Amino acid sequence: MTDTPPSPAPSPAPSSAAKRTGFAARLTGGDARALALAVTACLFVLSLFFLAFPAVDIAASRLFHDPAGGFVLSQTPFLQRLRELGPFLVKLIAVLCVAILLWPFVVAPLSRRLPLRAPVFLLSTLILGPGLLVNAVLKNNWGRPRPNAVDLFGGDAPYVRVWQMTNHCDTNCSFVSGEASSSLWLVTLAFLAPPGWRRAILAVVLPLALVLSANRVAFGGHFLSDTLISWCLTLLVILGVHYLLWRAPGADMRAARWRNGYDRAADTVRARAAGLRQRLAASLRAFAAMMR
Repeated sequence: MTDTPPSPAPSPAPSSAAKRTGFAARLTGGDARALALAVTACLFVLSLFFLAFPAVDIAASRLFHDPAGGFVLSQTPFLQRLRELGPFLVKLIAVLCVAILLWPFVVAPLSRRLPLRAPVFLLSTLILGPGLLVNAVLKNNWGRPRPNAVDLFGGDAPYVRVWQMTNHCDTNCSFVSGEASSSLWLVTLAFLAPPGWRRAILAVVLPLALVLSANRVAFGGHFLSDTLISWCLTLLVILGVHYLLWRAPGADMRAARWRNGYDRAADTVRARAAGLRQRLAASLRAFAAMMR
């Protein structure tokens, strides 16, 4: 008589914590390629939509425009101070990252404890996304006039659709939004946080990015399409860099090599700085002895 195989145990239902962190897990720890494809598709659809229906762009800006006073919300002190919050947070994080990277060149005991990939991830995504792609490439070359410069809203330039290069604006133009890009860049913090904290961070960062981006539309500084397309482009940069640093084949081995090279460089700099201080101190002592 053969033994009856035991029936498989039912798989446990997902816990409430797992359900609560589902969106955060998909964004920061899911299939990076699938998510990148989804964001690319969203970018493509948004671009086609605003190319086909430019009236939506115009209508969104018209919501905040007063024919008599222009974009009056841009004169609101509270909203002006709110606009400063995004750049302040970005600069604060960037300064902290630079300090973390430079600290091992000054203090030896911490050189093997401070992380490397986290500040490199934050700085590289900031430079490549809001810095190079958005500001240096698109804003300075596509020539799309801002809403407050368009004839529909009291300016003298024509309305230009998304992705159309013109000479109606020379530099720092409307397409795409730099502040929308830098505000969405703050989601990088969720990529670095422990899984249990990701949902909480996204619950703060995403509404903040929405408010800061909407603020630029309300000020007449950007069209709705500028902000939405900027979000997609920035998120693609974040996903790409995160994949290269953590998920690409050999990422951990490369990180270990970088760590070793970085530590050797820090050791060399500290040793040479110590030798320079000793020589300088000896020279000062000799000079003081001569002056007696």
